[in-house]
Amino acid sequence: MTPNDKRQLAQEFASLRETIVHETELTPATPRRCVLDDQIIWGRSPVRLDLAGGWSDTPPYCLQCGGQVVNIAVDLNGQPPIQVFIRTSEQPNLMIRSIDLGVEERVRTFDELATFTQVGSGFTIAKAALALAGFLPRFGASGASSLEEQLRAFGGGIEVSLLSAVPKGSGLGTSSILAATLLGTLSELCGLNWNEHVLFRRTLALEQLLTTGGGWQDQIGGMLHGLKLIETQPGLAQTPTVRWLPGVFFEAPHANQTVLLYYTGLTRVAKDILQEIVRQMFRKTPATMDILAHIRQHAGVTADVLLRSDWREFGPAIATSWELNQRLDRGTNTPAVQAILDAVSDYLAGAKLLGAGGGGFLLMVAKDDEAARRTRAMLTERPPNSKARFVALQLSRSGFQVTRS
Repeated sequence: MTPNDKRQLAQEFASLRETIVHETELTPATPRRCVLDDQIIWGRSPVRLDLAGGWSDTPPYCLQCGGQVVNIAVDLNGQPPIQVFIRTSEQPNLMIRSIDLGVEERVRTFDELATFTQVGSGFTIAKAALALAGFLPRFGASGASSLEEQLRAFGGGIEVSLLSAVPKGSGLGTSSILAATLLGTLSELCGLNWNEHVLFRRTLALEQLLTTGGGWQDQIGGMLHGLKLIETQPGLAQTPTVRWLPGVFFEAPHANQTVLLYYTGLTRVAKDILQEIVRQMFRKTPATMDILAHIRQHAGVTADVLLRSDWREFGPAIATSWELNQRLDRGTNTPAVQAILDAVSDYLAGAKLLGAGGGGFLLMVAKDDEAARRTRAMLTERPPNSKARFVALQLSRSGFQVTRS
């Protein structure tokens, strides 16, 4: 890529980012305290498994062509793995903690809050979410001259505790779902009354603020319960139409029996992958656009299989999704992942890595109960690494929930 090409690409990314973020600037937030001194606001969400259509939800493709995705919200090992706890404090500052990482950061000024764009800054998602909730002048309507002044008027500081019980780079949409869960919990704390559509758009804007990009399927997939077909039409206003599908393959007797979720112990962060695919979307590379059209179309085919609860076609539909993902990104199937698949390929009707690929969680559809037993035994007795393991999945019937003590 020539220097001119790089500059032009950077300008295109910046233009896309500003277009999506500008909508939030047109509707500034006015946070007001809606919690008692001793109350805690508790938000939690499942993760999402993408079955078909992933990448068609990503700007600029979805803005040009519309997107179509089939995904499902699931709890892991009996609990929603993405959780946020928020309470007020006497000190007029923002305290952000990560329960799973055991780290924390105190934010005292607008400048410190705005560091979510800086490489290496801690708690970028939390800072961007607080900014979008109106605690940064760019997105707020308070008119305060300092963060301390705004928080004193708000009635105190805010303590945010985050829990993500899945590894980074797991392929389950964790970052986007955490962002949406945090925005939804802040909406409850601050009386913002954001409905699900506002939360979806603000999460999309948050990802653009972080320069990571990304589509809409993760936050919709995790925040809305069950198995669904999600569609949008071309245009800047990506308002999803959601159709719920029968979840029989993710309930007894299939869930954790013939439909297995396996953590490979491998991770691959999606940012670099995403930027390359988006670059090809901007360029409208014919081969890429053709694959994306097939990916979008296959989501409809998969939805039809699920509507008919056709077990014979379910595994092959998952296998086709995986094949299309590999055609789009040849690096999505690493030798380490292929070695896992090769070990159990005789027993599977279909399998795919979840998310952008290269690691994380693997969804496997066994041919029958005996094939599933052999798959589980083989990967349990001879795991590829010390972190690899089977994880119990459970269809989420609630999606995002927010309550207070």
